[in-house]
Amino acid sequence: MLLESDKPKGFESIPIQILSWKLPSATETTCSTGNGKLSHELMEKKAFEGWLESVSTSFLTLTDQQKNQSLDHLIGLSGAAQLRHLSNSLETLLKRDFLKLLPLELTFYLLRWLDPKTLLTCCLVCKQWNKAISACTEVWQGACRDLGWQIDESIQDAAHWKKVYLKAKLRMKQLKNQEAFETSSLIGHSARVYALYYRDGLLCTGSDDLSAKLWDVCTGQCIYGIQTHTCAAVKFDEQKLVTGSFDNTIACWEWSSGAKIQHFRGHTGAVFSIDYNDELDTLVSGSADFSVKVWSLSAGACLNTLTGHTEWVTKVVLQKSQVESLMHSPGDYILLSADKYEIKVWPIGREINCKCLKTLSVSEDRSVCLQPRLQFDGRYIVCSSDLGLYQWDFASYQILSKPAAGELLTWSHVSERVIKTQDSANLSLLSFGEVFALLFDNHYLYIMDLRTETITGRWPLPAYRKSKRGSSFLPGVTSWLNGLDGQNDSGLVFATSMPDHSIHLVLWKENG
Repeated sequence: MLLESDKPKGFESIPIQILSWKLPSATETTCSTGNGKLSHELMEKKAFEGWLESVSTSFLTLTDQQKNQSLDHLIGLSGAAQLRHLSNSLETLLKRDFLKLLPLELTFYLLRWLDPKTLLTCCLVCKQWNKAISACTEVWQGACRDLGWQIDESIQDAAHWKKVYLKAKLRMKQLKNQEAFETSSLIGHSARVYALYYRDGLLCTGSDDLSAKLWDVCTGQCIYGIQTHTCAAVKFDEQKLVTGSFDNTIACWEWSSGAKIQHFRGHTGAVFSIDYNDELDTLVSGSADFSVKVWSLSAGACLNTLTGHTEWVTKVVLQKSQVESLMHSPGDYILLSADKYEIKVWPIGREINCKCLKTLSVSEDRSVCLQPRLQFDGRYIVCSSDLGLYQWDFASYQILSKPAAGELLTWSHVSERVIKTQDSANLSLLSFGEVFALLFDNHYLYIMDLRTETITGRWPLPAYRKSKRGSSFLPGVTSWLNGLDGQNDSGLVFATSMPDHSIHLVLWKENG
């Protein structure tokens, strides 16, 4: 046993029991086997446990520095067998798999704090981690939602959402790297194409060559071609085509025969925009004569003339209201008409003295012009100007506000919000959704993430034909603007007429 005076330097305050390697109460016994093995010293179990408890009690009274010094001394006295045992024990103590030890609920809670890139890296740690991470549905649903993907809450298969995330990540990378789209052209008109309208994979074009054509955008084939007047605006369904013309009239044509089945006369200026509803048997039109007319679609008679605009009426939209206010109820049909400076809201009825419900503008002194694009889905009115994008809540007619930092974007905000871009004066609105917006300028098509108000992708455009009325370009499929789902990223994205009278198409690449 070491004496107090025999302690090494630095061990003066360590209890003598720690440094006493001679174990008390030891009994030496000798045993031999039939094979003649050497005898060895054994300690009685009870005496050893008493000694170990005494040393442990003394060890716990030491400071951290003294404990470290004691361990260093013991390690120095240990042989290979003890060091191997120590190494194995330390690996178990220091490298504890918390994902394996924690309850599954706590594991999923912790995983939700990790970004998707880190999650994928963690999947490579071991099979246990990959299994735990791949089983967390909420984690992968959240990762998909962050990328602008629609989430079907009824699908609770984590493996499904992990695959969706990987596909979504690839699609967003393609958008960023200008690899998500491809182009094609439609050739067939012999003069300027003024009007375009897209529906269900079909594109209608109206031209200065006194014809209108219906195209399948996937195959590029012309399905119908009929002789018309010079078209400034077109809209169609399965049976008929309605055209607004520079000759101040509107006509309705039958696709199958090409026959004119109705003619609408009354405007004194070119008809720049039309919309109709078969259920209401109503057609509306906006003209260069500053008026909006409401017609009987079947009879061709003018039911009402709405006045108040002081500029060309370049856009009319007929839509059901989906919200309630003091002025309208859900299900009421509403007409929006827009000119260079104002948007007017009208109730659709057959009253002779129909009055404007509301006039919207972005500047009282008319110093800011509205671009000739207007979107109305029954809940929100969206347009673009030289200052950026504007949204109005249709229930309150107030411009929606931008949420505070860290707050989710909702449609309950009612103070001013203008989505500004780097070059708002040259950017035009094509279409607006809940997650994305589609914009364009003279050189590029842009995809904006509305949650962050940042451009997430763009696509180069050729020198297309410019139009002050905005009739020579349009968006294609727009459902993906409310969130991608792996199915709606297909078909037409954008179409515009070209100086050579062809139609330039931008389409989603397949198998994104």
